[in-house]
Amino acid sequence: MTRVVIAPDKFKGSLTAVEAAEAIAHGVRDALPEAEVSSCPVADGGEGTLDVLVAAGGRLVELPVRGPLDDSVDASYVLLEGTAYIESARACGIEFVEPSPEVALAAHTWGVGELLAHALDNGARRLVLTVGGTASTDGGAGMLAALGAGVFDAFGAPVGLGGGTLGRVASAELGPVRERLGSVEVAVATDVTNPLLGSRGAAAIFGPQKGAGPREVEQLDESLSRWAQALRNAGTPDVSDLPGAGAGGGVAAGAIAGLGATVESGFQLIAGLTGVAGAIERADLVITGEGSLDEQSLDGKAPAGIAARAQEHAVPLMVLAGRIQLDESQLAGLGVVGSAALIDHAPSLDHARAHAAKLLRERAGELVRAWART
Repeated sequence: MTRVVIAPDKFKGSLTAVEAAEAIAHGVRDALPEAEVSSCPVADGGEGTLDVLVAAGGRLVELPVRGPLDDSVDASYVLLEGTAYIESARACGIEFVEPSPEVALAAHTWGVGELLAHALDNGARRLVLTVGGTASTDGGAGMLAALGAGVFDAFGAPVGLGGGTLGRVASAELGPVRERLGSVEVAVATDVTNPLLGSRGAAAIFGPQKGAGPREVEQLDESLSRWAQALRNAGTPDVSDLPGAGAGGGVAAGAIAGLGATVESGFQLIAGLTGVAGAIERADLVITGEGSLDEQSLDGKAPAGIAARAQEHAVPLMVLAGRIQLDESQLAGLGVVGSAALIDHAPSLDHARAHAAKLLRERAGELVRAWART
């Protein structure tokens, strides 16, 4: 019997990883009705991670929190075996705002802190903070403030929320946060390697996506620099140049410095919970994918992680994506034996997004039929 492992990431704007895996599975069964199909949707610590964790047996906890611009938003986190998985974007995701220069300066992470506090109050023994897709560039200052930290100006007054306010920050009081955490361990799950500051930092690389123009990028970078100094003065490690500290608009930096968090690979962490590694080891064929397969996909994203495991066990790999921007040599380097981009089989991008499940099913069936004939 042919054993097929289906391990896609989300198709952003169209399908969750769970929905994508289901559509691909239908296509595989259309082509090989007797195949043993294992669906192992994956994530890399960005948006959509909670959906994968729920599919792996986690319990979703829902509550309203303060959104990135203060309006209440319906957020959630997942509890699984004593660990709370907090997805930053559920509280301060960019989907809650209309990006603009003003928003880029004002958005904050207070709601992330509320999720962490709720998990602590409900007995979580470990916290895993996944980052990515945030509207904020506040270095996690709002998150820490929601947990009891003081973020003060030179006169001892609170500076307020939002990355733009950190230009006035002079000191941070983290004692209440440490007392709140007690012995609870915290990890930041990300595969982004950007530092907090500079030309590859949170403001420069991710700020424009949130509406920041050149002036706002410069202002936010300077504000984050002042925040990093205030954290150092409070006795925390220097997070200015630490790889990964710039993830989530610097919320990773705030977690590392203020919560004592360690940095873990988002893909490795989630893959370890879904059992995908063991499934690939026993597979005859692996199918992965995501919305856009491009150069960023090669830098620690979930499909690259799946490809590495497939190559390790000499298992052929197929890739399905909304669009594919890698050339044939790059695909071959991943061990890909078949690929298809949905946009190549649709009259428009909007059509491809609206009919992604149907297109995935059809393309998966075609690829698997062709592979089975070889």
